Amino acid sequence: QVQLVESGGGLVQAGDSLRLSCTPSGRTHNINMMAWFRQAPGKEREFVAALTFSRSDTPYADSVKGRFAISRDGAKNVLYLSMNNLKPEDTAVYYCAGGFWNPFGPGLTRRETYAFWGQGTQVTVSS
Repeated sequence: QVQLVESGGGLVQAGDSLRLSCTPSGRTHNINMMAWFRQAPGKEREFVAALTFSRSDTPYADSVKGRFAISRDGAKNVLYLSMNNLKPEDTAVYYCAGGFWNPFGPGLTRRETYAFWGQGTQVTVSS
């Protein structure tokens, strides 16, 4: 099993920046791709950004392109989501996800691709 723990959420104002972190533990050799999803109140969980450890794929949701950046520190084994120019509509619980890349699978932007999930961290952006 793989455990994922997110941190870095909080309450910020519109236009501010925030960086989320996700630290995997356990059988981390079972994951070679990670992603961020988010879920706002009353809405479904949606894709934000993803990356694979050995490939160059880093897809982003259209709503965050140019404002958010996903990255990974391989030495520390930590996944980050740097969020700039935050907007009230970015308010959500942000979830870290991990899995093992399957070229015949649903794809990096789909929830069902990921076997492991964190508990989430709340991000609230006030106007």
